[in-house]
Amino acid sequence: MTENFDHYISRNIQAFYRKRLLPPILYLLAAAILWLLFPLSDMLSPEELDKTVSFADAYRQGSSYVRAVFHDLVFTGYTQERSGSTKGYYYYGIHNGECVIVLLSPSTCEEGLPTIENIQVRGRILEGKTSYSELLDRLAKDLDWTAEGIGRQMPGYYFSEPDFFPRLTFFLFLVYFGFIAYSELSLLLYLLYINFPVLSPPCQNLVVFGRPKKLLDEAEEELATLPQLATEDMFITEHYFIMTSPYGNAIVPIKEILWIYKHSTLQKFLWYHFSISYTMHITANKRMYVHCPKNIKSDIDGIMDYLAEANHNILVGFSEENRLKVQEILGKPFHVEKLYAFLRRKI
Repeated sequence: MTENFDHYISRNIQAFYRKRLLPPILYLLAAAILWLLFPLSDMLSPEELDKTVSFADAYRQGSSYVRAVFHDLVFTGYTQERSGSTKGYYYYGIHNGECVIVLLSPSTCEEGLPTIENIQVRGRILEGKTSYSELLDRLAKDLDWTAEGIGRQMPGYYFSEPDFFPRLTFFLFLVYFGFIAYSELSLLLYLLYINFPVLSPPCQNLVVFGRPKKLLDEAEEELATLPQLATEDMFITEHYFIMTSPYGNAIVPIKEILWIYKHSTLQKFLWYHFSISYTMHITANKRMYVHCPKNIKSDIDGIMDYLAEANHNILVGFSEENRLKVQEILGKPFHVEKLYAFLRRKI
């Protein structure tokens, strides 16, 4: 038994965080694949469109997100409407020796300046669809040209500033980089906890009772020497309650426990009931909360009976009376303490 439980808590903490390495690794791989498959780098840092490169060539080369300089743009008199508001103003000008259509944002063109001598904007080169064809038809009538004639003069692609970085894209970038940062931080923390279990949350939560390393060593020694009671993933030693389950790890000094109770959960899928599992809740001093989920009733009852016998001050069972007693002992927390207790509970 001594050999089996040697550094048992630390080994289970390491195993717990090894299993949690996979999700952030998978997300970082997915983020890298997305970066390679889609023009994300072009959207963040677009290259300048060469004056000698046509819209069609740039589009075919995959350089649809660009920075471009235009000279002597003339307002066509037409706008692009969407959801009852003006999305952009259509201008025409010369680029690479051909007449091109440029759609500018209302703020850029001051809501339809007649002419713009010089402007540098970021935008996206798009293939002309139905609305673009309708625009060319209207221009042909205004200029007294035929649809075929204006089609030969203007390419089938146009430059759109409003489509470069719409709000949804900006939000998606925030989510994209936010999850990358979260995954990287999670990965670094998990690796840190694997190499130094004493720095993990289950051990650092003990700082309110003393030095985490000292308390961890004491719990490890007691568990390795002579555990008083043991279930599949819960243990009681002379001075500590220890949980090493797939759902988390916890170490709680028995003398600090204030209240224990259990509640049942019916496991079911659609209309079929599988079984009933039990969760034990522990409330300790300094607002430490521990949940021990998905256990069988006999294990929970045995642990609760032993804890109540080891510490006669522990309140057993859920009731309004017990809740009020615990609240009176702990007092009303400040907002910062509430947040800290919530984070500790979640971790």
